[in-house]
Amino acid sequence: MRAFNIFAKELRDYFVSPIAYIVISIFLLVTGWFFFTPFFLFNQASLRDFFALLPIVFSFIVPAVTMRLFSEEFSVGSYEILETLPVTTRDIIIGKFLAAAALVAALLVPTLAYPLILSRLGDLDWGPIAGGYLGALFLGAAYGAIGLFASSLTKNQIIAFILGAVLCFALTLIDKMLFFFPAQAVSVLSYLGADAHFQNISRGIIDSRDFLYFLSIIFLGLYGTSLALENRK
Repeated sequence: MRAFNIFAKELRDYFVSPIAYIVISIFLLVTGWFFFTPFFLFNQASLRDFFALLPIVFSFIVPAVTMRLFSEEFSVGSYEILETLPVTTRDIIIGKFLAAAALVAALLVPTLAYPLILSRLGDLDWGPIAGGYLGALFLGAAYGAIGLFASSLTKNQIIAFILGAVLCFALTLIDKMLFFFPAQAVSVLSYLGADAHFQNISRGIIDSRDFLYFLSIIFLGLYGTSLALENRK
């Protein structure tokens, strides 16, 4: 219940400030460009580019969502006040994480117009579409946990954004850069790449290893956040 109260407060703060509207607008402009450009230039409409580029877009959008969650509290001194309330560190972390995940889900809601448009133009296989959105929710939650961890390390929101974006971007591209690493490390590093796991789900492939990967990233991000907050004490 206490975590839910923090979740409700953080989500409300997103929508009473310009942050949510700015982030949603930028996200829709970028994804809309990649969806509609082939339609007008080549008379082709597909969600392939949308899902293919979503991990890269999320690498920058999600850290922008999470950068203020702890950094702002540290900067203005309100985190010390929050600690005096009858809530645990776990309640604070879970509440803020759920608020970030909810905003990521809100980002995706307007994009449901894309498959609806395609369904009016011809037959559409809804299986991969559902898989793509399910994968997007897990990807957004995983990057949200990473962004939350980055925000817990500094009171500067810009630094929190840069650190979160670098970590998310590295996870997105690491499986594309395997030729830089020795052969012995390739199998491990290829598993660490978030894009491959997301693309598997977006193709409608249900593999427990992909879901376990995202759940592990979420756990590590939240656990790292907990350690960072305990260290501040």
